Amino acid sequence: MTLRIVKLGSPRTPDEGTRIGTVRRPPRGVPKTEFASQNWYDIWYPNLAPTAETMKLGQEADTPAQWQSFERQFRKEMAQPEASRSLDLLAALSRHSNFSVGCYCENEARCHRSVLRALLQEKGADLAP
Repeated sequence: MTLRIVKLGSPRTPDEGTRIGTVRRPPRGVPKTEFASQNWYDIWYPNLAPTAETMKLGQEADTPAQWQSFERQFRKEMAQPEASRSLDLLAALSRHSNFSVGCYCENEARCHRSVLRALLQEKGADLAP
């Protein structure tokens, strides 16, 4: 079984399973009833999205040092008990079922989902390449 890290709104892969949106806000201009059919997400789970303040750090990061500052702050948020337990749960589920988590950003390297990928790997998740 596998956990995939995806760009929300992208075409689904075969056997992708449930798509979880780890974003602060739902997609603009899309009726709630069409989130899944338009490949955004099946379940919205903002608990694994950066806070608005941290998200702003990431969006404004122009240098490697600024990105590292964002990453440190986001990792600090994900170390909080509720978020950490969510990551533990997803890592455990990845060994028994197919599903994906994602965000809207075009470039994963400059998106919180790259940090989620690393955190999930650290927790022993079965991740797709």
